[in-house]
Amino acid sequence: MNTLRTTFLMALMTTLLVIAGGAIGGRHGMAFALVMAAVMNFVSYWFSDKIVLAMYGARQVDETEAPELVGMIRQLSSQAGMPMPQVYCIDSPTPNAFATGRNPEHAAVAATTGILRILTREELMGVMAHELSHVRHRDILIQSIAATIAGAITYLANMAQWAAIFGGGRDQDEEGGGFSMLLMAILAPIAAMLIQMAISRSREYEADRGGAELAHNPLYLAGALRKLHMANQQIPMDANPASAHMFIVNPLTGGGVMSLFSTHPPIEERVRRLEAMVYGQR
Repeated sequence: MNTLRTTFLMALMTTLLVIAGGAIGGRHGMAFALVMAAVMNFVSYWFSDKIVLAMYGARQVDETEAPELVGMIRQLSSQAGMPMPQVYCIDSPTPNAFATGRNPEHAAVAATTGILRILTREELMGVMAHELSHVRHRDILIQSIAATIAGAITYLANMAQWAAIFGGGRDQDEEGGGFSMLLMAILAPIAAMLIQMAISRSREYEADRGGAELAHNPLYLAGALRKLHMANQQIPMDANPASAHMFIVNPLTGGGVMSLFSTHPPIEERVRRLEAMVYGQR
């Protein structure tokens, strides 16, 4: 269901790009915006591992420095039939973890020192299985494509704003011109962001499911998520919002209306779904 939902959301965002492109920038404007966004996100996708690891001061570790963590990831990778990713540690008391890399052959898994302190071995296994599931499903690629389309829509909106300032743009007498173009320039980027966040949440659910199956016990991850959620509220992480979607639990806070823009589903729902894999729907 999560795969179907992601496919539907990607199709919806593509449709939004076509509609916004026609209304705001026309065919040529849409093509220009898409190329610009693709170039920027291609660079980010290709070097995503180096960029985000450097951002958090992550250092690579081996079995001599972190025998339990590296050995666990090696075992899970072997079970999943995946290449062994590089393993990194981040010196931070906030318990969290993420995976990055453009494909399974160029992947990295990072864990904070905080997460190694508060989780049991079984809970840590659930977290690492979740991260390897992200790598296995090529979620970095999916997120990069979504970011490219959303970026193109934002470029189109910016073009429309500059056109309005300098009196350019499409003929105001054209159908869909004037007010409708301005409205589209305001609403389209917001809609694109909402869809992009929904895609991110869908991938989290899928990684939870895949990780639970790889660890052979959904309750490992469910217990870890409860602990991580509480700890991140007590010890917030100084995280870059652009990379927040990569962490297993959202390092940023925000509720109410802001939850619509969250890259992560509610912890309660994630835990409920994991427990349902064991006990059935309740």
